[in-house]
Amino acid sequence: MRRLAARGAAGDAGEVAAPAADSTDCARGRHPSPRRLIDLCAIWDPGVFLPAVGWKRASGFARRRLNEAETLNSVREAQLELLEAARPRGPGSRERGPVLRMARQQQPPPWVRAAFLLCLLSLSGAIEIPMDPSIQNELSQPPTITKQSVKDHIVDPRDNILIECEAKGNPAPSFHWTRNSRFFNIAKDPRVSMRRRSGTLVIDFRSGGRPEEYEGEYQCFARNKFGTALSNRIRLQVSKSPLWPKENLDPVVVQEGAPLTLQCNPPPGLPSPVIFWMSSSMEPITQDKRVSQGHNGDLYFSNVMLQDMQTDYSCNARFHFTHTIQQKNAFTLKVLTNNPYNDSSLRNHPDIYSARGVAERTPSFMYPQGTASSQMVLRGMDLVLECIASGVPTPDIAWYKKGGDLPSDKAKFENFNKALRITNVSEEDSGEYFCLASNKMGSIRHTISVRVKAAPYWLDEPKNLILAPGEDGRLVCRANGNPKPTVQWMVNGEPLQSAPPNPNREVAGDTIIFRDTQISSRAVYQCNTSNEHGYLLANAFVSVLDVPPRMLSPRNQLIRVILYNRTRLDCPFFGSPIPTLRWFKNGQGSNLDGGNYHVYENGSLEIKMIRKEDQGIYTCVATNILGKAENQVRLEVKDPTRIYRMPEDQVAKRGTTVQLECRVKHDPSLKLTVSWLKDDEPLYIGNRMKKEDDSLTIFGVAERDQGSYTCVASTELDQDLAKAYLTVLADQATPTNRLAALPKGRPDRPRDLELTDLAERSVRLTWIPGDDNNSPITDYVVQFEEDQFQPGVWHDHSKFPGSVNSAVLQLSPYVNYQFRVIAINEVGSSHPSLPSERYRTSGAPPESNPADVKGEGTRKNNMEITWTPMNATSAFGPNLRYIVKWRRRETRETWNNVTVWGSRYVVGQTPVYVPYEIRVQAENDFGKGPEPDTVIGYSGEDYPRAAPTDVKIRVLNSTAISLQWNRVYPDTVQGQLREYRAYYWRESSLLKNLWVSQKRQQASFPGDRPRGVVSRLFPYSNYRLEMVVVNGRGDGPRSETKDFTTPEGVPSAPRRFRVRQPNLETINLEWDHPEHPNGILIGYTLKYVAFNGTKLGKQIVENFSPNQTKFTMQRADPVSRYRFTLSARTQVGSGEAATEESPAPPNEAYTNNQADIATQGWFIGLMCAIALLVLILLIVCFIKRSRGGKYPVREKKDVPLGPEDPKEEDGSFDYSDEDNKPLQGSQTSLDGTIKQQESDDSLVDYGEGGEGQFNEDGSFIGQYTVKKDKEETEGNESSEATSPVNAIYSLA
Repeated sequence: MRRLAARGAAGDAGEVAAPAADSTDCARGRHPSPRRLIDLCAIWDPGVFLPAVGWKRASGFARRRLNEAETLNSVREAQLELLEAARPRGPGSRERGPVLRMARQQQPPPWVRAAFLLCLLSLSGAIEIPMDPSIQNELSQPPTITKQSVKDHIVDPRDNILIECEAKGNPAPSFHWTRNSRFFNIAKDPRVSMRRRSGTLVIDFRSGGRPEEYEGEYQCFARNKFGTALSNRIRLQVSKSPLWPKENLDPVVVQEGAPLTLQCNPPPGLPSPVIFWMSSSMEPITQDKRVSQGHNGDLYFSNVMLQDMQTDYSCNARFHFTHTIQQKNAFTLKVLTNNPYNDSSLRNHPDIYSARGVAERTPSFMYPQGTASSQMVLRGMDLVLECIASGVPTPDIAWYKKGGDLPSDKAKFENFNKALRITNVSEEDSGEYFCLASNKMGSIRHTISVRVKAAPYWLDEPKNLILAPGEDGRLVCRANGNPKPTVQWMVNGEPLQSAPPNPNREVAGDTIIFRDTQISSRAVYQCNTSNEHGYLLANAFVSVLDVPPRMLSPRNQLIRVILYNRTRLDCPFFGSPIPTLRWFKNGQGSNLDGGNYHVYENGSLEIKMIRKEDQGIYTCVATNILGKAENQVRLEVKDPTRIYRMPEDQVAKRGTTVQLECRVKHDPSLKLTVSWLKDDEPLYIGNRMKKEDDSLTIFGVAERDQGSYTCVASTELDQDLAKAYLTVLADQATPTNRLAALPKGRPDRPRDLELTDLAERSVRLTWIPGDDNNSPITDYVVQFEEDQFQPGVWHDHSKFPGSVNSAVLQLSPYVNYQFRVIAINEVGSSHPSLPSERYRTSGAPPESNPADVKGEGTRKNNMEITWTPMNATSAFGPNLRYIVKWRRRETRETWNNVTVWGSRYVVGQTPVYVPYEIRVQAENDFGKGPEPDTVIGYSGEDYPRAAPTDVKIRVLNSTAISLQWNRVYPDTVQGQLREYRAYYWRESSLLKNLWVSQKRQQASFPGDRPRGVVSRLFPYSNYRLEMVVVNGRGDGPRSETKDFTTPEGVPSAPRRFRVRQPNLETINLEWDHPEHPNGILIGYTLKYVAFNGTKLGKQIVENFSPNQTKFTMQRADPVSRYRFTLSARTQVGSGEAATEESPAPPNEAYTNNQADIATQGWFIGLMCAIALLVLILLIVCFIKRSRGGKYPVREKKDVPLGPEDPKEEDGSFDYSDEDNKPLQGSQTSLDGTIKQQESDDSLVDYGEGGEGQFNEDGSFIGQYTVKKDKEETEGNESSEATSPVNAIYSLA
C-alpha cells in the first residue's frame, strides 16, 4: 500500500506507512519495512483470522488464537497459508492496495468479516498538504464549508435577514440553496440576493415585505467539479413579541397566613421572554424565602401577610430582540385578618404569626404538586429542579440525592434554596432527587426522578481524506446519544443508496472503506447522525492526487558543522504516490543508511558524529512512478573553538593592576569574537579596563570590580566559556588609590542610550556610564515614559547593579516606551540621562482586569459600580474599555452588560439593598481580558422601616445605665445594619431652680447586638431616651421614649477657690458653690498643711456648712506657707477637690536660699575650691612682683621696639617682642607706634595709675611706661587683659 505524505523539516520522525511488503517479506516472518505502521499480513484458517498488527504483539495474539483453534502449530505456518491464498493485483510484481484473499471453498464466519474490516480501517490516514503557496494553488480540492449560520436562526423583524454560508475549494465553488427541501430560486425574488464570492443570502425589506413570509428550513450547497458540500439545515424564525391579552382582574381575596399563587401566563414569544414582577408604579417586588418568583414566571406566597396589601403586583415580560417590555394588568390583594392593625411593634415581633393571630401550619408543596414527579434533561444542558412550599412559619428548603451526594462542582442553589441548578449535565447526574420542606410544625418531601437523554455528539467526526492513486483509506462517522443515533451517509448531497455504484467503495455501518482509489473517486461525503433530540451533519471530502516528486527546500545549501558534533541534513519533499528517498555522497556509492548515518521518515539524514572524512556533497533523490527530483547539500567540517589558556582566580589589593588571560584556538576560516561577562552580565569596558585578543587588564582595582569574570570565545558555529573569580582586598593602613583622598560627589549622568534586540515583549537597553566622581556607582535605575495615558510622567521600571551597563527590559504590549537611566552612588543620584528613542510594542488582549471593583448604592434605587482604571502598562491595546456585567445574586436572571470607557457605571431601578454579582472585564481592540472574578455588591439602601422594641433600662450608678432591647428583623433594615443608636437628653435636675442643658446626645452600639451601656451621665437628673437602628442611609424610626432618673452623686469641685494674704498674721479663703452639685450639698471639707521648703507640718481638717463660702485663718509663723484642699460633700461622699497655696511672704526666697544653701555639702566644697584658687593666684603675683626690677629701661623711648632686639644677657626679656605687637583692630602710625581704632583711654585715665606711682614691691612703673608713650601702650590693652600676669596686676 502507498500513502501520500509531505515530508517535514529536520527532526520530524513521525511514522508514515511505506509501500506494501512483498509476499516474501511475510513469508520470512519479519517486518517488511521500518516505515510500516500496520502490515496486512494475516492468517486464515477455519475459525481463525489474524491481522498482524504490530509484529511482536500480533505473534502473541496469534499464539493465543491458534491454541483456541488447535489447528495451526505456529504463526509462520499460518502466514504461509495466507500467502499461498494471496494474489498480486495491478501491474508489476508489487501490490497496489493489498487484498486478503480467502479460501474459496470456505466462507468465513461473521466475526471474521468484522475483524477484517477493522484491520482495513487502521490503514487510512489524512495527510495535510504542505503550506507552500505554489503547491496549494496548483492542487485541486473539493469544497469545504468554512462558515454558516446556527441551526436555529432567529432574526429581528426590523432588520434585513442574513443567512451565512461560505466555503473554500479549488476551483472556487458555486452556491445554491434549498428552502423546505425544495430548490430556492433566488433570481425570481427581487428581495433576495447572494453576496459575491460567497453563498450568504441577504433578504432586504427596505422596499417592503413581511419577514414572516421567509420563515422555513434553509440549506446551502457549495459545489465545484470535484464534489458538493452541504451546510446544516438552518431553521429561520422571526422574533415575536406579542401583546398581553386585555383582561380585567378582580381583587384577590385571601386570608392572612394562607398560600397564594399569582399566575403570569406570558404571551408566547420567540425567544421566550424574561419574566419579572413589579408594582404598577414600577417598583420591584421584594423577594425572599416567603415571596418569590418561580421558574415558570408565577409569583408564589408561602403565606400571605397583611403588609402584602401595601402594593399591587404586575407581571412583566422582557423580549430580547425587540428590547420591549410587556406589562400585565396588576393584581390587587385584599387580605382578611384577625388583627387589622399593621403597627411596627407587631411587624417586628419575634413570633409575628402568633402575635397577629395566624395559625401555624405544616408545609405543603405549591409547586410541583404531589409527592413525586419526573423530569427529562439533555446532556450538556442545565438541570433546574424547583420546590416551592407553603406553610406557617415559612418553610426552609433542603436538597438531597438518593444514593449519593450532590455534585459540588456543578450544583448551586438559587431562589432562596427553592431551586437546584446542576450545570453541564451528564449521564451520571441522572437519578432521584428530593427536596425537603420543613418548619417547626413538621416537614414533607417531594421526589423528582431525573432522566438524562442526549442529542447526538461526536465520538469520531469524519475528516478530509487525501489519497494517492491506488491507495486505501476510510471515513469514520461515530456518534453517541440517547437514544442511540442512526447514521446516514450521503455523497455530494445525495443519499449514498441513490448515488452511482463505486466498486472501490464499501459501507460498513458508520465507516466507508476505500480500496484502490482512482482519480474518479473524488467526492464530498456527508454523514448525518440523528435521534429524536437533534442531529449532526459533517462534510468530509476524498481527494485523490497524482503529483510527481518535488523538493521543498532551497537548492545547493551549504551546511557548516563542528568536528565530532551530531548534525542533520534536511531534504523536505512532496509527491503522490509518496516518493522513495535515498541519499548519496559525492555522487557515487551506495545509499547512505546505517552505521554513522540514519535516515528519518521525513527525509532528513542524520550523521551521528561528524568526522573530517564526512566533508563533501550529499545528494538526496526522491522517486515515485511519476518521476524523480533531487537536491544537493554541501557539508563543510570545521575545527572546534577551544580556550586553551583559561583565566585563573586571583586575589588583588585595591588600587593594583590585574590581568586575566584567555587564549583561544579556533578554525581560521571562521570569525572569532572574544567577549567578557561579569557576574554573568555583559561587562562594560571602561577607561580603567583594556581588552585585548587574549587578555583583560583592569587598572586601579576597586571593590566594585570584585566578582566572577567569564571569557566567551564564539564563532558563528560554536563557543567556549571559561570563568575566574577576582577577590579585591581593601588596604586598611593607607589608601591604595589616589582617588580615595579626593572629594566624592554624585555621579555624572549616563549617556548614549541605545535600544537593541527589539522583541514583542522585551528590549535590550545599553548605556555608557558617566564619571562616578570618586564614589563607585552602586545602582542604576531605569525609568520609562509613555505618551498615551500620562505623557511627560516618568515611572520607575527596574533597578540594576552598578556593575552592568546593559539590561533586558520586560515590556507590556501597546506602550510607546521612552527610557532614561539614573546612576546612584553613596553620595546621591545623578541627573537623568537624555531619553532614548521611542519603541512601541505590538498590541495584545489585556492579561488582567481592573482592581478594586465595588458595587454600592448612592440612592435607594440604584447601584454604582466603580473600579480602579488600568494604567498604560496593563491596557495592552488601543481603546481600552470595560465590559460591566451584573445580575441579582441567587436568581435565574441573565447577565446584564454594558461597555464603559470610564471607571464607573450606575445601574438604575434596582430594588432596595439586594446583593448583585458584578464582573468587570477589560477589553481593547485586540480582544477581551481573562474571565473576571465575581464581586458581590449591593444596591442602594433605604431608611430602616422598624425601630428596636421592648427597650429596658437598668441604672448602674449615678453616671451610667444599662440598655437592653429586641433587635429588628433583617428584612426591615433595608441596608447594612451599622449600629443601634441611643438618643438621650437631660430633661431636668432634681435640684430646684438649677438650669440644665437639654442638648441631645447619642451613644452608638456597632453591629447587630441587643444590649449596651450609656455612661458619662449627670447624677441626680431626669433623662429621656429613644432608640433607633442605623444603616448606611441613616436613622430608622424612633422607638418609644423611655424616662429614667440617675441617683445622687458626688459634686464637682468648688468654683473660683481664692487664697489671699492681707498681712503676715492672717490668710483669707473664698470660694463659690460647685457648678454641678450632683445632689444635695451637706457641707464643705477644707484640709490644709504648713510647709517650709521640704518640711511639712501636721494636716488640719475643717468642716463647713453648705452655705459657708469664706474662711479666715491665723498664721502660726510668718515664714511658713500653706497648701489648701477644698471639696464639697453630698450624702454619697466628697467630690472633686480644688487645691491652692498661700502666697510667699517677703524675702522668703532669700531666707530660704540662705538657710538651705549654707548647709549643703556642694556649697561648702565650692567655697573651699575658690579659696584655694585665690591663694594660688596670690603666690603667683608675689613671684612676678619679685622679678619686676630686672626689666631694663630704654634710653631712647621714642625709638620703636623691633623684633630684632636680642634677649638681655642677664636673662630678662624685652616686652617689645610680645606685648607691643599690633593687634587685630589696631592701626600702626607713621612713626611705627600702635594706635587703637576706637579707644584712646588708658589705665591712667581711669585712675588706675599715673606718673611716678609705685607698686607694692617698690618698682617704678614709669621705667617703661610714661605719659608721652601713651600711644605705645594703648594698643596692647586687649592682649594684656588676656594675660594671666596682667590679670594679677589688675587684682593687685
